[in-house]
Amino acid sequence: MASDEQMIKIVGDQFCVPYTMQLVVKRKVESFSNVHYDVFDTTGNSLLQVDGGVWNSKKKRVIKDPAGFPVITLRKKALSWKKQWQIYQGESSEKNHFLCSVQRSNALQMKNNLDVYLASSYLEDGPDFHVTGSFTSMSFKVWKGNSVIAEVMHNFTWGSCMGKESFKLKVYPEVDYAFILALTVIMHETDKV
Repeated sequence: MASDEQMIKIVGDQFCVPYTMQLVVKRKVESFSNVHYDVFDTTGNSLLQVDGGVWNSKKKRVIKDPAGFPVITLRKKALSWKKQWQIYQGESSEKNHFLCSVQRSNALQMKNNLDVYLASSYLEDGPDFHVTGSFTSMSFKVWKGNSVIAEVMHNFTWGSCMGKESFKLKVYPEVDYAFILALTVIMHETDKV
């Protein structure tokens, strides 16, 4: 197992495993006001769920464990040029539970790229992580410096046109898969709005 310095734990070390993890994320629009994500491992075990409104003024997504307990909350900042989201522990919005901020790299960009700033170094030395994708595909990579730490592949099907989509996540060893899921949700929401 890697040391704490090699481990990339944003949400918690219980979401970091010592091997490459393959996950399947299924997204379903349930109604005009609700979207739901389910996350499974390759054997079909439920790992995480995401709930939140689709077309409400306060964009908020709550990532929960299989028992329904809140793990982290994603909140979209209102009136943000770069479509900024903030991630908090649990279902909090308190400053002491702030984990990181995620925003578009550039307000007017041709590719869907995101910058991630951890709470400990917020906006001081540039982004701690970078997410690179494109407008033609919902597939993207998550970078820490010059190293890819996760890859997300969008599986386009005809169900995608009817509000049912799926993604495959490849999360490298000792990388927090709850954090990668949060980036997947934010990337999808930033691209769609």
